[in-house]
Amino acid sequence: MKIGIVGCAGRMGQMLIKEVLIHPDCTLVGAVEAPGNPVLGQDPGVLVGHDPTRLAITDDASSLFAAADAVIDFTAPQVTLRHAQQAADSNTALVVGTTGFDDEGQARLQAFGEKTFIFQAANFSVGVNLLLGLSQQVASILGNDYDAEILEMHHKHKVDAPSGTALALGRAVAKGRGVDLNQAAQRVRDGITGARTPGDIGFATLRGGAVIGDHTVMFAADGERIELTHKASDRSIYSSGAVRAALWSKNQGKGFYGMAEMLGFK
Repeated sequence: MKIGIVGCAGRMGQMLIKEVLIHPDCTLVGAVEAPGNPVLGQDPGVLVGHDPTRLAITDDASSLFAAADAVIDFTAPQVTLRHAQQAADSNTALVVGTTGFDDEGQARLQAFGEKTFIFQAANFSVGVNLLLGLSQQVASILGNDYDAEILEMHHKHKVDAPSGTALALGRAVAKGRGVDLNQAAQRVRDGITGARTPGDIGFATLRGGAVIGDHTVMFAADGERIELTHKASDRSIYSSGAVRAALWSKNQGKGFYGMAEMLGFK
């Protein structure tokens, strides 16, 4: 399968290049970065310490979408939306790992699923997606008798907070309780906040060092606390999952998909 990578110079972009180059069912057909990026013109294979590919990193996303069967995008919300339009125009599958969409941007991204294959995941780890399912199930059993708090930590360079995975966990808890996360979320506590409001779904964000991604969902009541935790120690769990999604697109029609559909969770 012919796969292209946008945002190829970032941490995930480089991991994705490596994954595509070593995967027996994939061919790297191009890699794209933003205009002015110092990696432009370099060989993507050499960039990641692999054998040369005889390709050059460009800033021409349109040509990449025309050449690829699927493009994998871990960039930024507005950039991803432009790529989703290009994917729709060229009937190319788009696999999205970008986080930080607002409600309008998320709705726009999902709408492109009417025109082409769009796959989005806040986290491509199988373990994290099991955590999502467990969090929803536990929340549905415990209800508001247990206070729900979501704690996440990432490396010091991450630009959005809470993480996309933390928000996905919040949505799972909210779904288990049958509520709207936008109404129940408590993302910031500072100063004299007063007592905790029953039914809140709290978020706490930590940033520092080179932490790849730690997430814990806590359910606390008088006398006991349940904690569900996932800790990532290697980014390859994300890149392999994203490439798996790109390969999975080959046998799917247009639509908006996620990890639950690919893994058969629903």
